[in-house]
Amino acid sequence: MPKNALYAQSGGVTAVINATACGVIQTAAQHPEAIGQVFAARDGIVGALTEDLIDLSQESADTIAALRHTPGGAFGSCRFDLGDIESHRHQYERLIEVFAAHDIGYFFYNGGGGSMLTAHKVSQIGDELGYPLTTVGIPKTIDNDLAGTDCSPGFGSAAKWVATSVREAALDVASMAATSTRVFILEVMGRHGGWLAAAGGLAGEGPDEPPHIILFAERPFRQADFLKRVRETIERVGYCVIVAAEGIKDEQGEFLSIMHDSDVYAWIQLGGAAPNLAELIKRELGVKVHWAVGDYLQRSARHIASRTDVEQAYAVGQAAVEAAIGEHHAVMPVIRRLNDMPYRWDVGLVELEDVADIEHFVPDTYITEDGYGITPAARRYLQPLIEGEDYPPYRNGLPDYVRLTDVRVPRRLPPFDIEA
Repeated sequence: MPKNALYAQSGGVTAVINATACGVIQTAAQHPEAIGQVFAARDGIVGALTEDLIDLSQESADTIAALRHTPGGAFGSCRFDLGDIESHRHQYERLIEVFAAHDIGYFFYNGGGGSMLTAHKVSQIGDELGYPLTTVGIPKTIDNDLAGTDCSPGFGSAAKWVATSVREAALDVASMAATSTRVFILEVMGRHGGWLAAAGGLAGEGPDEPPHIILFAERPFRQADFLKRVRETIERVGYCVIVAAEGIKDEQGEFLSIMHDSDVYAWIQLGGAAPNLAELIKRELGVKVHWAVGDYLQRSARHIASRTDVEQAYAVGQAAVEAAIGEHHAVMPVIRRLNDMPYRWDVGLVELEDVADIEHFVPDTYITEDGYGITPAARRYLQPLIEGEDYPPYRNGLPDYVRLTDVRVPRRLPPFDIEA
């Protein structure tokens, strides 16, 4: 008898995570001999715990297809840590109760490294309790720091937005530099990895083309050297464009800016590196500075998505279902690079235990010796990931995105307090 499937999204969403959902749902529909109904958990693992499930059979085929070009998380996402199995055993047992109540035999969890850790733990409790559950993690993160895969779906589109924004803003700054703004700073996401900052380097293709300075999370911020570099760039070029990872740290290892703390698994929200850098430059160099923070714009910009990224996001969703019905358990589909030029790739599988909560950083070979730019090797890696256009349909001058009807599956279990 076919078993039902549950799909959930986790962590910060991307411009293409719904393309992965589309890949999962459409591929599952092609295998009725193995998979019955497909449900989605509202707000990630939280929805699985609270039995807040969406009945995807109530959505039209056109709506499911439109997920491919719709940004955000169509089913809601979360930042929620299940914790270790022994001390939070009631949560894990609750998951199995929910799965059993709805005859769920397949669990697909779409997220980053922390989400892969959650998926791995769910696979372990299913095995331990003898419940027949096939668990597959599915990769996504704009930070590109997920181990085991050549790139993370979501990164290519965010990288394309960053590189495009840097190139366009630089033209604005160059226009005004003689009498107004001399320095522009764009702060991009990247807590520990400087992948998006590195992508900003694609905006310039020759000497002295912006960005003139990239601040990587992998390199300590050296104030005196930085100010010297800014001053010399202004004197030589007339202006200076900077891309800074949000996670840059000083030489003592402290973040340059922390907005506030949160008790969500020791999560620290970063933000404010750009205004701090701007104030430093104005104070020390006496020039006018403008700054911007990419924030949600960089991860939601579906209108400028990379075609490569969209195709890869769909492909890992498709591969996840094929792996599950092929009796692969506790695995994650990954992008494998076969060639740089021309760019060729395929999808493989890795064990969840080998990628769970493991971060992948920008290698030294991708950062120039002075620490402020990208190397040709980095450009060869990054360039194919932002290539190709995949525009959404437009209506009345705006992208025409889809919203689900969100029909809930009737609950069969008592309420559950996730904080208990």
